[in-house]
Amino acid sequence: MTHDRSAGILAHPTSFPGPHGIGDLGTRAHQFVEWLAAAEQRLWQVLPLGPTGMGNSPYASPSAFAGNPLLISLERLVEQGYLTEGRIAPAAPFPDHTVNFDAVIPFKRDALWDAFLAFRASSSDFDQPGFAHFCRDNAEWLDDYALFMAIKDSRNDQFWMEWPKELRFRDGPALERFLNENSDRFAYYRFEQFIFQQQWAEVKDHANRVGIQIVGDIPIYVAEDSADVWANPDQYRLDGERRPTVVTGVPPDYFSEDGQLWGNPMYDWLAMEQDGFAWWKRRIAATRSLVDIVRVDHFRGFAAGWVVPSGHETAREGWWEAGPGRTIFDALGLAPGDNQIVVEDLGLITADVHQLRDDLGFPGMKVLQFAFDGNSRGQYLPHMYERNCVVYPGTHDNQTTVGWFQHLPDHVRWQVQSYLGSDGSDIAWDFIRLALASVADTAIVPLQDVMRQGDEARMNTPGVAVGNWRWRYLEHELHDGLSAGMAELTRIFGRTVSPARTFEFDPFDYGAPNSEHPLVRRRDVGGM
Repeated sequence: MTHDRSAGILAHPTSFPGPHGIGDLGTRAHQFVEWLAAAEQRLWQVLPLGPTGMGNSPYASPSAFAGNPLLISLERLVEQGYLTEGRIAPAAPFPDHTVNFDAVIPFKRDALWDAFLAFRASSSDFDQPGFAHFCRDNAEWLDDYALFMAIKDSRNDQFWMEWPKELRFRDGPALERFLNENSDRFAYYRFEQFIFQQQWAEVKDHANRVGIQIVGDIPIYVAEDSADVWANPDQYRLDGERRPTVVTGVPPDYFSEDGQLWGNPMYDWLAMEQDGFAWWKRRIAATRSLVDIVRVDHFRGFAAGWVVPSGHETAREGWWEAGPGRTIFDALGLAPGDNQIVVEDLGLITADVHQLRDDLGFPGMKVLQFAFDGNSRGQYLPHMYERNCVVYPGTHDNQTTVGWFQHLPDHVRWQVQSYLGSDGSDIAWDFIRLALASVADTAIVPLQDVMRQGDEARMNTPGVAVGNWRWRYLEHELHDGLSAGMAELTRIFGRTVSPARTFEFDPFDYGAPNSEHPLVRRRDVGGM
């Protein structure tokens, strides 16, 4: 993370508007980059970019290396000649404000299969060598992933632990027979990844050219039903049948009284250390090829992880087990103070986690919504911050700021209003101002808060398995008035690379609301 003051926006590409039921890496992604530049933001944070898994979660991916094919722009494939306009027209309109995954997944999968057939039949002299080069450079993970997905596809998405034993245990002759009989499926999954990488590289290059760095997310654990576990069973704590002996989660906390039972198989940290954390080296390298800055999710798991015996229904009956600590970061060559790393250090954090974070010099996270609990000296209150941190009004796991404020008890709402010196009538932008004004080197704001949206726009509710990751905004909601307001606040608080200039409006003019400038609005100050 940069060591000077910067600001950014948290928005996952699935939230972009468009006609195909889910945001993608086409025109709207590039328009969003231009909006960020107009807003004078220097960072764009995304959620994990991998294929989604159980509950459509990007944190339950079948691969720690692959990209999400649902993000592939069909319009871009039309431009390349692999699809026609008629082929990508949905039979019925998709919802505008939400992702209907049950409808989107088969629609996009069928279209991408047709694009694959067209690519294989008539791809250009440029694309065919590019595809071969991509497959060669990424063979170490790509071949296992494509084979894993091809087998699942042939077996109606069956969990790999239910496959015939010879496939489950990766018997060489059995895998060779499968490949011979399913070469098209195998090639298709490599094609998906090739196209994803092409389109994402175009978006990332656009962002970098206009001065925006992308902050990517690396979940600490991987899904049990993944190519990673299937292809690398020695890296996990599995029994003789390759079933996890213990799984991951977190104990009861702010989000859930039963804790969260994630169900990921726990790493065999000793086995990983013995080979120099080779899998992690490949994973970090793959992530850094996609993003500029890596946010390490659930950093506390490197100090100690919460493990639960397999088969338990909640995370209550678990215990803490020591993680690899600094050893893994030294092995990965992540030097203390690496300014391309930020760590998620939220939840039940103990002294050893803080010590590890501080020894490494990585910035942690502060969430403004966590600051207001009746405690005037809470660590999340901005006057308690150190500079080396990243402040958020809320994250993808929180309510939107508007929704959060609406549901506060009266005494906590009074604490918020007293701290802000505001009546809270524009609470989302009050929190944006508070984040940007803080001493934190970096401030990142969820796009829903910029748009002043309520809980209908919430991205995820931890501990709830269904109904998440669905929010999308409408095209007109990302307008120039919002970018102008963000740019002005970003300048005011010294978080832009642009030279300082005279204010273009009176920030204390609470006259008639001006829809073109979000900072100027009427409020009833109520004697405050």
